[in-house]
Order: sequence, then C-alpha cells, then structure tokens
Amino acid sequence: MAVTDEAIQKLKQMINTGQLRPGDRLPREPELAAMLNLSRNSLREAVKALSLINVLDVRQGDGTYVTSLDPGLLVDAMAFVVDFHNDDSVLQFLEVRRILEPAATAMAATRMTDAQAAELTKVLDELPPDPSVEELVANDQEFHRRIVDGSGNPVLSSLVESLSSRTHRARIWRGVTQGSAVERTLAEHRAICQAIAQHQPEVAHAWATVHIAGVEQWLRQSLRDAEPRPGEGP
Repeated sequence: MAVTDEAIQKLKQMINTGQLRPGDRLPREPELAAMLNLSRNSLREAVKALSLINVLDVRQGDGTYVTSLDPGLLVDAMAFVVDFHNDDSVLQFLEVRRILEPAATAMAATRMTDAQAAELTKVLDELPPDPSVEELVANDQEFHRRIVDGSGNPVLSSLVESLSSRTHRARIWRGVTQGSAVERTLAEHRAICQAIAQHQPEVAHAWATVHIAGVEQWLRQSLRDAEPRPGEGP
C-alpha cells in the first residue's frame, strides 16, 4: 500500500472508531503524525488529498477540521482513495470515454463557431498561473463540457457527460499523486483548443485521444502497482 494511502486508511480508522467526528479539529500535525506513526510529509499529502474530496476542511490560521458530513458519508468518501485501486470499473468508463470523446471533439472542430472557440480559450485563460488540483479539475470539466456541447449532438453530449462524471474522483487523485499531471493537462488542453479554433478535426481527434489515454494509462499503472507482490497478501 502506498504511504499516502496508508495515512488515509489510518485517518479513516479514527473516524470509524469515533476518535474523530464530524466538526472535530485534527490534532496538530506533529502530534497526529506521532499518533499514527507516520512521517509528517505523508500525513500532509493525505490531508491534502482528503481536503480535495471534501472530507477535511483546511482553514488557514485555524487548523484542519473534519467536515460536517455524517460518519457514513465520510467513510465512503475516504474509502474511494484506497479502494478504487481494487476496482477497475473506472477504467472501463475511461475506455468508453476514449472511444466517444475524441469523436465529439472532432465534430466540435467542424461545428463550433469562431466565437465559441474563442470562449473555449477564455475558459483556459481563467486558470491562475499555478492552479491547485481542485481548480484544474473544475476547469477541466468546464472545458470538456463546452467541447462536447459544441459537437452539436445532444445525445453524444449527454453520453460523454455521464462518462466524465464517473471519472471525476480519479482525475483528482491523479493530480494529487502524479507530479507531471497538471502541466501535461494544461499543454494538452491548449493543443485541443488550437485544433478546434483552426477547424482541424483530425488533429483535434488525435489530441483528445492522447489526453484521455494519459489518464487511462496512469490508472492502469496504479492498478498494477496495487496488486500484491509475491509473498504479500493472500
């Protein structure tokens, strides 16, 4: 199990046992790291990940709190970041998304007006210079939504939107755990946007395929890494 996953699992256990309840403030970082027998760095990464999925609320100058979600919802949310490694259903959604979304992107390159393409560029320009993972994923969702809407096919748009929502958490987790994910996503978005603005459907299709395949490749590797090595586990 990855160190960050181990830290999350230990925090999850504290909620399961009632040591942490909704609204509680976490002990100071050095104290909590010692309690859980974790390095402060791994604890910090776990807190960052859990804040992105709204399990923890980091308040600058005040401390870190468990959100007001009831214990069952908190545990369900925390289970995702560890248990998704053992569930390939997200991978299946990504496989279908890789088939459909490049087609929608190619259609958008032929059907979006220059004004719509300019608005798409504005979506990317709204990101701050050093975006957080949460800001990037929210921007990513809006960017892809506008593209599939620009395909002019509401049935295809609805299908892709449904597939995209099923992979939202996986995209957040990739941003947390893969250091190059933010830069790669920004560069690929710019390339897709340029192909649409220049009305190049084949180029737009190719870049959309590369973009989605990158997430799929990362998830496949994560699943392989999570498999027990010989002599480990059952």
